[in-house]
Amino acid sequence: MAPRYLNLKASAAACALALLSPLPALAAPGQISDGVVKIGILTDMSGAYSGMGGPGSVVAAQMAVDDCLRGPCKGMKIELLSADHQNKPDIASGKAREWLDRDKVDALADLTNSAGALAVQKLIKEKGGIALYSGPATTRLTNEDCAANGFHWMFDTYAMANGAAATLTKNGMKNWYFLTVDYAFGHSLEKDTGEIVRANGGKVLGSVRHPLGASDFSSFLLQAQSSKAQVIGLANGAQDTVNAIKAAREFGVGGKDQQIAALLVFLTDVHALGLETAQGLSFTDGFYWDMDEATRGFAARFAKLHKGGAKPTMVQAGVYSSVLHYLKSVAALGSDDSTLVAKKMRELPIEDAVMRNASIRPDGRVIHDMYLFQVKKPAESKAAWDYYKLVSTIPAASAFKPLEQSSCELISKK
Repeated sequence: MAPRYLNLKASAAACALALLSPLPALAAPGQISDGVVKIGILTDMSGAYSGMGGPGSVVAAQMAVDDCLRGPCKGMKIELLSADHQNKPDIASGKAREWLDRDKVDALADLTNSAGALAVQKLIKEKGGIALYSGPATTRLTNEDCAANGFHWMFDTYAMANGAAATLTKNGMKNWYFLTVDYAFGHSLEKDTGEIVRANGGKVLGSVRHPLGASDFSSFLLQAQSSKAQVIGLANGAQDTVNAIKAAREFGVGGKDQQIAALLVFLTDVHALGLETAQGLSFTDGFYWDMDEATRGFAARFAKLHKGGAKPTMVQAGVYSSVLHYLKSVAALGSDDSTLVAKKMRELPIEDAVMRNASIRPDGRVIHDMYLFQVKKPAESKAAWDYYKLVSTIPAASAFKPLEQSSCELISKK
């Protein structure tokens, strides 16, 4: 099946959110290549990750375009494209190459699926353009595979492990066994979590790997159960996590002496599981719609535009924030030259309804506050999508892998 894509003309519709920091007026239109700024949303439109990214990421990007057109981007011509990479790196790379070469796309966003994101990262190093990663999780994007024009926006495997895994291990759950999705994302999540477990005095007893989109988790879970580990860490995401948790409940895996730890959970996963099944799950997240007035306002606008009135996940919120910041940077320069824009993006503050205490490091890692949440009991939920209660805030400075530990060549040259 060929990738599907949608070509959306940006509109200048008024929006409720006022931009927080006015920027200089746009320079001469001739400095924008082809007179138009083009952004491609490359995501999973119909597979395992479509709920946390997919069509909702296109909605979030359009919101960012509309908001910027109302403010610093007024008068600019902006165009959105979107495509389904089907969670296949060759399709992701092929579509990105087509966009950059034929369609003169200036920036690519979302890029859910770590293997696909790494393929795109290699491509933008060669061809230029800007990559805005809010969907993939691998830390390789800001370490050995970093790029001056690649920005990792919302979360990564280190940040996810640094919350729940560190807390559980410190609280006495010392022995871990991993159930891991068998590709770059799962490998990275298992590795980063294992390192944090060991750093806090724990031990990794082993792991079992499953294919992306697995339908039957019984044998994997029973193998994990037989390890006698105190914690079975689910190093997977989205539909795989949902299916693994459902199967664990069905087969009685996890209980008094053995705990299931979902290392990457999205709002849409909790919605799919239902509070009866998901209650008590603890995990790290980079965004929750019900944090404050700004997040609630953003989520309300998003829900009106997205199917079924769903609230945004951290991936979709990250798409909004990254696209808006990219466009603000283009507007400030009056140019879409990727080298200049990448530099300007690092200089400008990140200010929007999504991010808190955010900035961009030299390695392209966007640091910001992360949060440890627990899923509410059914009786604690007061309305639709009212699923989380905040356990603690992980400050931006400590949420992500320390810069001095980065293997990014952009750092080593300094």
